[in-house]
Amino acid sequence: MAETADEALRIEITGSLALVTLARPKTLNALTQEMRATLSEGLWSFARDPQVYAVVLESESPRAFSAGSDVREIVGLARTDPAAGMKPFADEYALNWQCECFSKPTVSLINGMIMGGGVGITQFGTHRVAGEGYSFAMPETKIGLFPDVGVCYTLARLPGHVGMYLGLTGRSIGRAEAYALGLVTHCIEAGEFEAIKAALADTWPVDPVLDERHVEPGEGELAPVRVLIAECFSEPSVEGILARLEAVEGAGRDWAQQVAAELNQRSPLSLKITHRHILAARTRDLRETLIADYRLAVRILEAKGDFYEGVRAALIDKDGTPRWSPARITDVSEAMLDVYFAPLGVRELALPTREEMQAARA
Repeated sequence: MAETADEALRIEITGSLALVTLARPKTLNALTQEMRATLSEGLWSFARDPQVYAVVLESESPRAFSAGSDVREIVGLARTDPAAGMKPFADEYALNWQCECFSKPTVSLINGMIMGGGVGITQFGTHRVAGEGYSFAMPETKIGLFPDVGVCYTLARLPGHVGMYLGLTGRSIGRAEAYALGLVTHCIEAGEFEAIKAALADTWPVDPVLDERHVEPGEGELAPVRVLIAECFSEPSVEGILARLEAVEGAGRDWAQQVAAELNQRSPLSLKITHRHILAARTRDLRETLIADYRLAVRILEAKGDFYEGVRAALIDKDGTPRWSPARITDVSEAMLDVYFAPLGVRELALPTREEMQAARA
């Protein structure tokens, strides 16, 4: 029997706390259209409810906060009706913008993996708490997509070109690195999550509740290679990044060779789209980045190429052998990229301004 949105995403009000629980553990809380719609409706309701002081997002699963959006659902819709396949992207990016414009404290309690769409519903809230099992990744280049949900706005602003490294490779980082980069605001053991919810339900101020439970996570795992990341991922092209990685000698050689090998397994088109998108996001605000996300998503769906193939290889047939087209990075031209980034005209994603979003709360 198919689960309902109410079963997959539960909402309850306890005291002054609105609690949102992702409860789709068999799919690692992959977000469906219905789940996003339920969350959006909930946020509008919380914004207008004077009883609600704060919102907490949590996961029922100890393994994952969310593995991202349900891309199998999207591909299935797009194969039969392209317009239906585009709607989940439009709805998701509108939800990400809604999260950014939401006016009350939002605390995401994250333990386990968080990827893709899960990042999109947490990254733009006021507080992000990492439990001891926290793991962050944006692995979209592995499936022929790109880091979307507005996250390129964030990646473009990380120090030392770490955002370019994370966006292109899709590699994961733990909570110490995420805290050092500002991707999370606090590191708190998962055993404290119930106490946090109880305090917020009793309208205790958010910052003291979290600050007094924060533990210093230590040095991030990227510290030994930060210099190499900055040197290699500052190159102005994907080809340049690969060449710089392959030229590394000495103590960092094995790491660089492994990273280069992983990049050569990713979708060449996705790598080049991601690289250009992160560079462009440096001068865009979040709203503009989300609008650009939609342009790219529409064009990728219309092309019926690497995204479909990547989802097939990773999640449907699970053979792990995607056949990318173009197959080589050097075959992805700037003119080809221009088509993906071009405005959509009347199909452009229409996001209200921040002022319009805040006025709509009334």
